[in-house]
Amino acid sequence: MIPSDPIMLLSYINTQLRDYYSSFEDFIEDKDEDADAITDMLDEAGYVYNESNNQFVRKL
Repeated sequence: MIPSDPIMLLSYINTQLRDYYSSFEDFIEDKDEDADAITDMLDEAGYVYNESNNQFVRKL
């Protein structure tokens, strides 16, 4: 189960991406999570996925 708090979710996903997954899509597939729900929650908190860095980063 992933965290429901946006900042805890950000930390959790970025750690997972850094340590275990080469892409957000790999994470989603392996964990069987809802990509839209995660990206929407993080977008509302001001973060977007940066594919080249393989992490969620602050929106500019």
